[in-house]
Amino acid sequence: MRLRAFFSANRGGRLQNSMLVSLTLLAGMADVQSAAAGDLIVRYDQSQLLRLPRPASEVIIGNPSIADISLQGGNLLVVTGKTFGITNVIALDADRNVIQDQRVVVERDERRVVNLHKGSTRYTYSCSPNCETNLTIGDGKDYFDQVLKSNNDKIRFSEGAADSAGGQAAAQ
Repeated sequence: MRLRAFFSANRGGRLQNSMLVSLTLLAGMADVQSAAAGDLIVRYDQSQLLRLPRPASEVIIGNPSIADISLQGGNLLVVTGKTFGITNVIALDADRNVIQDQRVVVERDERRVVNLHKGSTRYTYSCSPNCETNLTIGDGKDYFDQVLKSNNDKIRFSEGAADSAGGQAAAQ
């Protein structure tokens, strides 16, 4: 209530513009704090490579529901974003010394995402350039369930095709 009165009293002045600039800068600082300079940024449903300074014998993920890791050739990690959030990856050598403790931030690629709101229900699409359904936490329950079922059907179909081809992908 006081903020509204403040803006009303200074309607056409420079103070209103400086407040707008200040609020914009504060919003930008919030983004900087969510992903610090040393963080590994991974997009949801995508992978990033993380090179270690020396080979690791063991790799630990802080929260496996946020990101998945795969060790490739000793000193190369593949980090895949599974859901939004922040976790960490710890790589250990054969003597269980820490090689690297890396913070991982899983984010959505906002440049290609379109959210459609129909009443209180949200529908999410990935558009690049054609729009396809996108399974995103927070979408409407019926829509989410429909997209989840469709995705699971595709996975079962592709696994069945690979099994019938003797481990090879079926010819299309």
